[in-house]
Amino acid sequence: MKYPETPDGRYFVAKERLWRKSDPSLDQETRKGLVEDLKAARRAVRDATSEEETKAARAKVHEAKVSLGERGPVWWDDGAPDETRKHPKNSSYADWWAGQQNGGS
Repeated sequence: MKYPETPDGRYFVAKERLWRKSDPSLDQETRKGLVEDLKAARRAVRDATSEEETKAARAKVHEAKVSLGERGPVWWDDGAPDETRKHPKNSSYADWWAGQQNGGS
């Protein structure tokens, strides 16, 4: 499934929400390792059998996402705010999103 990506490459849209993409400055090997860490952490959340295990696994998910640049401080340096979880029509991408809804790109 292809998700629309904002013109600046900072976000993709899923379920009508903006989600921050990984930091593009990460080298391929580092990114690959972090994605593997994230997958393992998500499996640990799925397989947890206690509240403690779930909490620890979720912390690992968060840690991996911060390392990837998907959470925590933004990876861009132009001062633009983080708009993660906003509906695109309620963000600085509203005009772009309106074009997407009307068949534009």
